[in-house]
Amino acid sequence: MSGSTALSVENVTWAPRRGAPLLIHPTSFTLAPGRVLGIVGPNGAGKTTLLRMLYRFQAPLSGHIRIDGEDLWAMAPRVAARRVAAVLQEQPTDFALSVREIVALGRLPHRTGFAAPGARESAIIASALDRMELHGFADRPLGTLSGGERQRVMMARALAQQPQLLVLDEPTNHLDIRHQLEALALIRSLGPTIVTSLHDLNLAADLCDAVLVLREGRPLGFGPPREVLREALVSRAFGVTARRERLSPSGRAHFSFHLST
Repeated sequence: MSGSTALSVENVTWAPRRGAPLLIHPTSFTLAPGRVLGIVGPNGAGKTTLLRMLYRFQAPLSGHIRIDGEDLWAMAPRVAARRVAAVLQEQPTDFALSVREIVALGRLPHRTGFAAPGARESAIIASALDRMELHGFADRPLGTLSGGERQRVMMARALAQQPQLLVLDEPTNHLDIRHQLEALALIRSLGPTIVTSLHDLNLAADLCDAVLVLREGRPLGFGPPREVLREALVSRAFGVTARRERLSPSGRAHFSFHLST
């Protein structure tokens, strides 16, 4: 990895066009280098929309996104691609490329001209395959893999990119229980600053240094999970009755949910 970066989001908003209703209302937060932020909220809360601005898929209507003080949207696309990588929920299924070739795409922002990959590039690609336990699949076409296997390939491609900011949209989707746990442990160990959307509040509490709670595109809370993920705020965000319990002997918090009456 190429280190991590400080992330600052300043009064960011988004709408499909000027004059249309906002889908993301003014949102601000800061994240120190190497920290993990989880974005949580019900379906339609704006989680994916916010992430798209962080990986330069759609520009903010207003506000700024800065990494290490530099405006992300003022950077040249190639420069931004060296610093920010994303793993999305949507997965390609019809690529005629092999797993190794897909992972190698993560190195494109770092290449100059038509230079062929050297020994260092090959070592980075091999390391990414190793970390996601994909060497046995390296020569298989991507379209022959299961959803969980493709998810691991997309993660390996992002690792090969060596980003300073890694954006993950529901990274445990499509993964079985074993690979969910492995993916979460991997996320904690990666090194770059990470912003991830999660649907499981218990995972967010265990994994993240900070959480941002969204509802209908509005931030309801930001900060350490133990301070933000309180019963009243979670109940308000998800429209349910939330109960936070302590699991013995670990002492870890666990949420249970009931329909509000």
